[in-house]
Amino acid sequence: MKKALKNTLAVIGIIFLFNSCTKNLDLAPISNISDANFWKTPGHFDAFVTGLHDRFRSHQGNFIFLGEMRADIFGTDPGVNSTFTGEATEGRERLWLNNLDADEPGVGNYGGFYSNINQLNLLINKINSTDIVTPANKNYYLGIAHGMRAFYYFQLYRSWGKVIIVTEPTAAIDISNLAKAASTVEEVMTLIKADIEVSLDSYGTDYSFRLTKSFWPKAATLMLKADVFLWTSYRGGGATDAGTAKAALTEIQSRIPTLTLLPNFANVFAANNKGHNEIIFAIRNVLLENALPIAGIFLPQTSLIPNFWDSIGNRKFDALTDNWGGTLRAPVKISTYRRFSDLDSRKFATIQAAYNKVGANYLIAGAFIKKYQGEQNAGSRFYSNDFPIYRYADLLLMLAEAKVILGENPGTEINLVRARAYGANYNAATIGYPNQAIDADPKRAILEERYLEFIFEGKRWYDLRRFGESFVFANTIMPTYASFRLLWPLDRNTLINNRSLQQNPGYPLF
Repeated sequence: MKKALKNTLAVIGIIFLFNSCTKNLDLAPISNISDANFWKTPGHFDAFVTGLHDRFRSHQGNFIFLGEMRADIFGTDPGVNSTFTGEATEGRERLWLNNLDADEPGVGNYGGFYSNINQLNLLINKINSTDIVTPANKNYYLGIAHGMRAFYYFQLYRSWGKVIIVTEPTAAIDISNLAKAASTVEEVMTLIKADIEVSLDSYGTDYSFRLTKSFWPKAATLMLKADVFLWTSYRGGGATDAGTAKAALTEIQSRIPTLTLLPNFANVFAANNKGHNEIIFAIRNVLLENALPIAGIFLPQTSLIPNFWDSIGNRKFDALTDNWGGTLRAPVKISTYRRFSDLDSRKFATIQAAYNKVGANYLIAGAFIKKYQGEQNAGSRFYSNDFPIYRYADLLLMLAEAKVILGENPGTEINLVRARAYGANYNAATIGYPNQAIDADPKRAILEERYLEFIFEGKRWYDLRRFGESFVFANTIMPTYASFRLLWPLDRNTLINNRSLQQNPGYPLF
């Protein structure tokens, strides 16, 4: 891992040479001088692939923003006028209130994703025309490139709908080539599915993991395939697409039998527990090398948290132990915290509640993320937790979802997740599927289980969107008359820089 990190730091400089500053979709010109002196050895390709993952890591903040900030997790509850620490949201409330526009887009420049799409295009171009890389590495790297590109475009598709398709690397400064209109959603989905198949074909029978599951593996492409086909199953694909999703998930189970749930939910996210048996693919963060970008938005100030109490520990927070070092712009709703059963271990491993103490009584004041606690280093907290993109619990609940669409019983998969969550408190007769009241509607049961399992993993908004508009309206602050807001607005700078683009319907025209 140390060697990989060293390569990462080295390749960053190379990549920046390939990607000078640009204003248009981050489709930066590639330096012909640098390009002419690169791609000469297998080590160049190895370093470049490591750099692709470093760039992927740089987008983890936007994966969180796009995947759940508009859902029913964050904000203040009715009757509460400010966050419990007194820190301003700085406009972040527009995300969960769903009133974004071109000037307050929440996420601009398409998340910056085109910067790495361009690099993926470059790798595909170069590796298809070389014979200096071993066949095994060539196939694995093509699997990575097409799988990761499909993942980016699926993010773009679910967020903005029509987006620009770029499959060739931008090799010179040519502004006219960047002034390109968006492709239709059908064309984008066709590219996504095609890339997935090329990725799977490239990997062939290689189901191995590299660099402690921090390199995109074949299993991640199979998870993405299931993700995509579950989405399309609700949009005309029906049982056929659900069957495709199920086949992808069961292929992972049969080919990689070591994948399993960890016994302890909290251990899944521990900073010192990386690449374990539940992880399928995760973004790697390492002490003093790179941190999960959560402190400045999701965690309270170290100087303010000692004003409150931890009721579970029956103690007042203190700056030495609770040195979160953050600025809480996006508080967790109290109702989110209360949505968990006290018997569910995920509640206290996922969210930290803060209380005022009045006499012997605890009065809840607010809550914040606890899932990623980082690690202590020289008196400071460093958020070196990995950020999971896909893990085995996700496989189980997607498989349960596919089974419901196919008219099959999802109980085995749901109950594996519930049993781990409740541990010694698990009682199949009262907690197990189909014995909870919500289980009368299997889709709602799965959606709720995913809510409890994946908070802060960038999935909730996409889950609601996948299940359909009615689920978004029922679970978020979005009126039915504003259904156009299901898609994100294009930011003003993007519209200025590319006059061939049009604002998404419903938002004020540029």
